[in-house]
Amino acid sequence: MCMKIVKSFYYAGTAISLLFGIWHFFVPYLYEWFLYIPNEYENLIVGIEYTNFFFSLLLSGLSILLIVLGRRFFAGNKDVFVFYGLLVFTWFCRAAITFVIPWPLEPIRWAAYGQQIAAFAVFIFLLIPFICQVSSNRKDSTK
Repeated sequence: MCMKIVKSFYYAGTAISLLFGIWHFFVPYLYEWFLYIPNEYENLIVGIEYTNFFFSLLLSGLSILLIVLGRRFFAGNKDVFVFYGLLVFTWFCRAAITFVIPWPLEPIRWAAYGQQIAAFAVFIFLLIPFICQVSSNRKDSTK
């Protein structure tokens, strides 16, 4: 596959992953996650907020690092490859769980299907450069 396309997929996938990470900082408030949780369950609310905050921070941070280290990824740096593999695995799990445990369709049916499509698309964007780099590393090691 043309290296320009592979690099485009790499940077598009990591950029979209970054946007998801940033967006997730605001998700609980945009979609009023806590509206139906009674006030006496404040520990649950704080736990959800903490989990979401650190998920968002890690996804955003890992995506930024991989964008910055993109050249090293394509130069065959194994450390960057491992971190990129973690991001690919994260999105694989995200895409898989939407099929294993689908998001409830009501009251926002479009969001259920949209998040399945989005998770799968980001995973594919990230998977293609990963596979290309694996095959490139194998070719280099056999020389």
